[in-house]
Amino acid sequence: MKQSEVKGYSLEELKDKLVESQVAYGDLKRTHSMSPLDNPSQITKLRKTIARIKTAINNK
Repeated sequence: MKQSEVKGYSLEELKDKLVESQVAYGDLKRTHSMSPLDNPSQITKLRKTIARIKTAINNK
């Protein structure tokens, strides 16, 4: 998710997206620890998305 997309959401939507992203990140980390992912860069992208969402929440 790009920063321009994140800016378009309201505060409540951002909080919902944050929870969804954190759950997805946890699932990916667990899956990757058991067997390697086909595309491990998904973890990095999701971690950056979480950081973008947290930054947007702090700025609102």
